[in-house]
Amino acid sequence: MVTGGEIFREAWIAGVRKHFPGEPKESYVVPWDGTPEWERASASAVCEQVALLIRQGGTDKLTREQKGRFVALCWIAQIYKHIPDPKPAYVANWEQLPDWQQETDADIFEHIAGTME
Repeated sequence: MVTGGEIFREAWIAGVRKHFPGEPKESYVVPWDGTPEWERASASAVCEQVALLIRQGGTDKLTREQKGRFVALCWIAQIYKHIPDPKPAYVANWEQLPDWQQETDADIFEHIAGTME
């Protein structure tokens, strides 16, 4: 059975491969089995948060950007939970994220929603 974290990671990798300009860092596309434990826990938590929001209703009215922002904000909270003093790039606000990452975050939300249909 595929876990929520694996669903998140699958969507992340697909988004990186689709939107990243050039060749992504290997760590961006490492499969679930090679992902560090803190990152697995974070992916699982964010997937659960997105799924909960979708179950509450109204997300069909969110814009693509709003969906991506939600994923990004949930991820930032996980970074702070697992990394005591993260690099600023790890906790950057939406406006500071590169386009490829914004698009990938929106894809993640939509992928999770698609698994719930």
